[in-house]
Amino acid sequence: MTVFARFFRDRKGGVAPLLALCLVPLVTAIGAAIDYGRAASVRSAMQAAGDATALMLARNATNMNASQLQASASSYFQANFNRAEAVNPQITAAYNSGPNGKVVTVNGSTSVRTVFMGLVGFSQIQIETTGTVNWNNAKLRVALVLDNTGSMSSAGKLGALKTATHNLLTQLQNAAQQDGDVYVSIIPFVKDVNMGASNYNANWIDWTDWDAANGTCSNHSYTSKSSCQSHNAIWTPKNHNTWNGCITDRDQNYDTLNTAPSSSTGKFPAEQYSSCPVQVMGLSYDWNALNAKVDAMAAAGNTNQAIGLALGWQSLTNAPFTVPSKDPNYQYQEIIILLTDGLNTEDRWYTTAAAIDNRQAITCNNIKNAGITMYTVQVNTGGDPTSTLLQNCASSPDKFFLLTSASQIVTTFGAIGTSISKLHLSQ
Repeated sequence: MTVFARFFRDRKGGVAPLLALCLVPLVTAIGAAIDYGRAASVRSAMQAAGDATALMLARNATNMNASQLQASASSYFQANFNRAEAVNPQITAAYNSGPNGKVVTVNGSTSVRTVFMGLVGFSQIQIETTGTVNWNNAKLRVALVLDNTGSMSSAGKLGALKTATHNLLTQLQNAAQQDGDVYVSIIPFVKDVNMGASNYNANWIDWTDWDAANGTCSNHSYTSKSSCQSHNAIWTPKNHNTWNGCITDRDQNYDTLNTAPSSSTGKFPAEQYSSCPVQVMGLSYDWNALNAKVDAMAAAGNTNQAIGLALGWQSLTNAPFTVPSKDPNYQYQEIIILLTDGLNTEDRWYTTAAAIDNRQAITCNNIKNAGITMYTVQVNTGGDPTSTLLQNCASSPDKFFLLTSASQIVTTFGAIGTSISKLHLSQ
């Protein structure tokens, strides 16, 4: 009988030899997973630093020669990439201008020393990244639809929203190569939206409901138009210059569309809502004025996301907003960022979330079908259920954000700002 035959027939103490035989490949497999996990983490950090470097270079690339571009890239990259595991990280930067726009490319390379895989002859893992920013063939138009309802005053939410929005405006301003590359509108909303009291003579305002609710009766015993006229008295509406600027939802189905109002259809109904928010601001690159608008926001009133969303869409596309004309030589990316901290509570017709949500869902679909990118942010510090409406409203799952603290508003807006400031980034 051969030695091998006796070995395999012998059952005494068989576990130990078998375990010894299996130990090397088992340890190698586990070690490889650990080493590749470390390398993947380094690669992710390197990609992020390279993307940030490419964005930074895009602002001034046209004014730098190749040496200056490389020096600036190396300096910025080193300040943003600090991983001890990375061996001799290197980047190269290049700028090109062609018929399809201007392009900055940042390529990175490094290696990560292995801990376990060295046992089987692999002492390091090579890593390479590429970040590319294209511009001048794309321009941005962004509508910020921001919840200003009473609940935003709790848990530091309004303060965090102001900080986050200021930071976002800075990111968008920095993304612009020249005036007009980036436009931003700001639409604070509650149950109503404030279109500006100075528009009281505009032909797109519907005064029917306002006149019925705001006036005096010749018989002072009656305080509503219906009771006044039913007793053969005369109802006199107040002067329209006393309007506070608030409008409520348009007639259905105009409430889910961006149709321009005319003197006869699609008008915006005036309402003297006591918690009227700060006035909207249409598309602008007056960064000082945009920041001042953010500072003026205050928290009061009930929640009607639907009207904020509808007016955000209107601000990007149609009257009564003044929408800057588009240059046919450029592509335009239109984006809406909707942030809210509560579920819908009241609109012109309903006081149940489900009914309001149904109208808003139609608007969301119409916006996305029009090619506009939707980001939705739910700030849930009060234990509300996750909003299926907002999840579905977002253009894709990665564009819905569920936050549980006010501080996350700042980091989330920063992430959104980085994403959309890239204009076009391929990795």
